[in-house]
Amino acid sequence: MEHIPKCGDVKMFETLGFETLTPRTASILFGLGLGAAFGVLAELTRFCLRRGVIGSGTDGRQALAVWLTALAVAVIGTQGAVMAGWVEFSGHRYHAPTLPILSLVVGGLMFGAGMVMTRGCLSRLVVLGSSGNLRAVVVIGVAALTAQAALKGVFSPLRTTLGAVEIPAPSLPVLGAVVPVLLAAFFIAQTRPKLGTIVLAALLGGLIPLGWLGTGLVLMDEFDPIAVESLSFTLPLADTLFWTAASSAVGGNFGTGLIGGVVLGAALSALLAGRFAWQGFEGAGQMGRYLSGGVLMGLGGVFAGGCTVGAGLSGVATLSTAATIALLAIIAGAWIAARVDARINAPETSGSGAQTTTPDTPQAA
Repeated sequence: MEHIPKCGDVKMFETLGFETLTPRTASILFGLGLGAAFGVLAELTRFCLRRGVIGSGTDGRQALAVWLTALAVAVIGTQGAVMAGWVEFSGHRYHAPTLPILSLVVGGLMFGAGMVMTRGCLSRLVVLGSSGNLRAVVVIGVAALTAQAALKGVFSPLRTTLGAVEIPAPSLPVLGAVVPVLLAAFFIAQTRPKLGTIVLAALLGGLIPLGWLGTGLVLMDEFDPIAVESLSFTLPLADTLFWTAASSAVGGNFGTGLIGGVVLGAALSALLAGRFAWQGFEGAGQMGRYLSGGVLMGLGGVFAGGCTVGAGLSGVATLSTAATIALLAIIAGAWIAARVDARINAPETSGSGAQTTTPDTPQAA
């Protein structure tokens, strides 16, 4: 019978010629390549869950169709790899025997609210920042610093307190993989986005199983193991911030390569298409809103165990109950925050119906 490489199979790493590199170095280069592909595809498709959840009209539904297409391909590809025996997630944090239910829900709600306040989730902001949006760059820095503080700093006691509330983790049935496919098909049929956009979204979704296969099979070395992971942004941004400040003492990893790749890919795509443009804050009020949203996303991404990509695409693709709860909480947080925001900024009218105040028009991130 033909030998099928498994996780931890050293021969797979050596056969592909990686013996000249350490697994960590190879994972950085792999992350760089995946990130570049994500940056290009996300910039071209305007990949954004926030716009899909709270966007109005056809634009919002088309954004949701794009996002769900990527999720459907991510789930199909990842579960195909599982069934082929190439990767397995039994020991992964996404499939822990207990659920930190309070942390997942609170973190997801915080992240969802934060991405409404900043008009983009972390992945979208990295793409926008690479396209010249300085508002996004500032938010990314704040979110990365806050995430690091939640992991190892002043907010870590809050993280452990929320994480201590646990319940047994039920397993998602394999048939759950069908749900994203059906949802994607429904929104595609309803909104009929351009075929090219859907193809690009599918390619983006294919990066998720590619990430799992790369770190969990191709680059796995039992004598020098690396973390099994795919695309995410909360922890990689925190790691990139730490590496930037102390690279002589702390080495890079898959996540730092990933962030670097996204920046390069998105910047190149924006420059070639003529979409690169410098943008900044319009006032102190807007800046305060964006900084607050960055803090919420940094904390929420850590508490929930991931962002819209880390938990939403990569996590759900493994059929993780924890990641699914986190994603649903993020969506709920965005939906609630958008409606609160609409009430706060709604124009006041006099008794005769005449508008007496006009709210500021929110600017795109």
